[in-house]
Amino acid sequence: MPTYRLFSHQAMAGLALLTALWFLIYPLLSSSRARGPGMWSLSETFQPQSKLMVLIWHWPFDKSLPLDGDVCAHYGVANCWLSANQSLLSQASVVVFHHYELQSGAVRLPLAQRPLRQPWVWTNLESPSNTHRLSHYQNIFNWVMTYRRDSDIFVPYGELVPRDGPAPPVTAKNRTAAWVISNYRQTQKRVLVYKQLSKHLQVDVFGRANRKPLCPDCLLPTLAPYRFYLAFENSQHRDYITEKLWRNSLGAGVVPVVLGPPRSTYEAFLPADAFIHVDDFSSAQELATFLKSMNASHYQRFFAWRERLAVRLYSDWRERFCGICARYPHLPQDKIYGDLEAWFKS
Repeated sequence: MPTYRLFSHQAMAGLALLTALWFLIYPLLSSSRARGPGMWSLSETFQPQSKLMVLIWHWPFDKSLPLDGDVCAHYGVANCWLSANQSLLSQASVVVFHHYELQSGAVRLPLAQRPLRQPWVWTNLESPSNTHRLSHYQNIFNWVMTYRRDSDIFVPYGELVPRDGPAPPVTAKNRTAAWVISNYRQTQKRVLVYKQLSKHLQVDVFGRANRKPLCPDCLLPTLAPYRFYLAFENSQHRDYITEKLWRNSLGAGVVPVVLGPPRSTYEAFLPADAFIHVDDFSSAQELATFLKSMNASHYQRFFAWRERLAVRLYSDWRERFCGICARYPHLPQDKIYGDLEAWFKS
């Protein structure tokens, strides 16, 4: 009996320890599987322990935004202060630079005035095909903020979040397919696919390329009556999924026909039955036949996700910059990108 009691107490203690360790480790494992290392969603909130100042060295595309009040608290991030006052360089916890202005030469880095060990962030939402002069920025930036999931600060164009309330009804559809494009180049894959597809399917084209620009408030109402939208990216790169999917398609309540990264990448962001991928078909004619022959019940299945999920769009640069504070405590202070071009074009 004494031996039995001793074994029972040890077993119970071991079981309790294993249980405690499991509850500590499981959230980390499940989080890693869901997002991968370095990933953070803008819809999540984190609270830095101490006040951090993010210095916006220059506004993206020279479009400044007001920074009155506690801007980051509005986005669920406490203890974070955004400033665009360059005279505060020496006081900033971190400085962020947008690549477009560096690429054009409109902005220069304050290398001579850089405080020792101050983290600098490189941010860019364009694809590698439209990003140039990266070789000029070796051994300068500590962290990157892009649409790529392996970025230090991950900033998607949009995401699906749990729905709060009933799903909106699907707009009545009386038109087939639409496409909005401004930059039309004959060598782009999206243009080549469109040319083949349009031989077999009616596609209404809007945008500056077709001299039918849509005002911002006109875009979604114009697209809503269509059954399908060509969410074709201007180039195909890792994780490069833009507003063409999130706003023009899903935001308008239209089934997206996507051309971009592989299907597996889209499925990291969307249910597999929420979109149609060009790569699933052997030819544009096969794709057109599939779209034209789809019955009403099959079509409705593409909207099943809307019962539990809603589209969350990200377009405010202030929200993105507040995300730097949210990630700051979790980022290595001694990291540096020796070859930024090699990383971004990998």
